[in-house]
Amino acid sequence: MRLGDRVALITGATSGIGRATALLFAREGARLTLTGRNDERGRQVVEEIRAAGARATYLHSDVCREADCRAAVESTISEYGRLDVLFNNAGVFFANTALDCSEEEWDAQVDTSLKGAFLMSKFALPHMIRQGRGSIVHNSSGWGIVGGDRAVAYCAAKGGLVLMAKAMAIDHGRQGIRVNCVCPGDVDTAMLPEDARNRGMEWQKYLEGCANRPLGRIGTSDEIAKVVLFLASDESSFITGAAIVVDGGGSAD
Repeated sequence: MRLGDRVALITGATSGIGRATALLFAREGARLTLTGRNDERGRQVVEEIRAAGARATYLHSDVCREADCRAAVESTISEYGRLDVLFNNAGVFFANTALDCSEEEWDAQVDTSLKGAFLMSKFALPHMIRQGRGSIVHNSSGWGIVGGDRAVAYCAAKGGLVLMAKAMAIDHGRQGIRVNCVCPGDVDTAMLPEDARNRGMEWQKYLEGCANRPLGRIGTSDEIAKVVLFLASDESSFITGAAIVVDGGGSAD
């Protein structure tokens, strides 16, 4: 029970890495607030967690909106009385270059990943500081460490998360707050088939391209969730300001 008696707030928790992390956190003893924009999927995740005997609530929330971020944190404090872990997981992706990226696509990607993590952290930090401890994990990307093709806004947002985590780690380390990034490579979530369609590629050829790395495959949401759990728990008590790459060796090639 690595998160026994801890309270965690996870954004973008209705599918993929967010859902896998919520289920794993629940098994490890956490009480949870889950946010997202797909209410049906959000309720399903909460029901699955409750059926296993853990506590969880779901809140419809758009991390691009300051009021929604404030409400998510306040709801967590009202429900559980504390906040120990914040996983800024919400993100979107559109394949584009600087030439064909619209202002709307730029804003959607930067606002969801980067601004959303900033706003959620802004409202979570005072409670964590008052407690004298807390762990914030941003979901960045392997493309937040190295560049990627047709991903100008995505790389900007995810790279920003890496340096924001380092700045926050410096600012708040003496207050007992650790801030880190997990940087996944290609993971088997709904985002990959959508990216394949946007690029006009057949799914099988897309997968073959993704598998061109040392471990020869894409990752799973559960594999990323385990790293998030490590960063959220006391097992990483001397780690802050770090960006942990989980990409099957793709960025090493």
